[in-house]
Amino acid sequence: MSAAGAAPGSGASVYVRSGLGHVSALTRRNLLQIKADPDSLFDILLMPVIYTVLFVYVFGGAVAGSQEEYVQYVMPGLMSMIAVNIAMTAGIGINSDFKTGVMDRFRTLPIHRVSVLTAKVVVECGRMAAATVVLLGVAFLLGLRVPGGVPGLLAAVGLTGLFGMALLWVSVLLGLALKSPQAVQGLGMIAVLPLQFGSSIFAPTSTMPGWLRAFTDLNPLSNLADACRLLINTGSVPAGTVLTTVGWSVGIMLLAVPTAVSLFGRSDR
Repeated sequence: MSAAGAAPGSGASVYVRSGLGHVSALTRRNLLQIKADPDSLFDILLMPVIYTVLFVYVFGGAVAGSQEEYVQYVMPGLMSMIAVNIAMTAGIGINSDFKTGVMDRFRTLPIHRVSVLTAKVVVECGRMAAATVVLLGVAFLLGLRVPGGVPGLLAAVGLTGLFGMALLWVSVLLGLALKSPQAVQGLGMIAVLPLQFGSSIFAPTSTMPGWLRAFTDLNPLSNLADACRLLINTGSVPAGTVLTTVGWSVGIMLLAVPTAVSLFGRSDR
């Protein structure tokens, strides 16, 4: 009786360990690809620098009256913008891997389907974290202050990373659903631009017309930017704001992950 009861648990443990082993091996494979092609790191090294300098010195005086004040406002929003842009590249990479036949090879191997996609997401989360570090470094050079202290800054980074991970799964889903990298990039841009610029990332929503303000109030990027702004500048944030971002992130992943795994296993891909 006890042996029969232990068997399911033992089987589940073996299943989890084998899945983690597959993710680890595939993550290493993806990292070796980056090592062999260091040019793929240009976006995470240059994009944060260009965005920070461009927006602070072009819009700082007009929006906040000075570049110093605008750094405090825009930098938390740029964290979410960088996360979105890095996330969109994941789908292009997945789609390109299908063109080379690599994904077809993976689907014939006795490995967990989700491990192939999870490994891609893990590596892209690392790229996202590296881009965030570069962004913060540039922001500090431009005068960023952190009145909320290190805990507030780390909480903002963690919240952005959670939402970025959810968007990574959406990007992976697009990469699996669409037929070409160009289609993934085009549809991703169409979806991302209204979310980024129709938000509180770059300017307070109080200056926007009513119809646009209604959209920004529902925009999850506005909620994320506002939460990060409060965490960095004050160290505290209303629990409802954080829970809203967490809810968006979990809800997106609950829809995107199983759908992406199902699409990955399609025989007609």
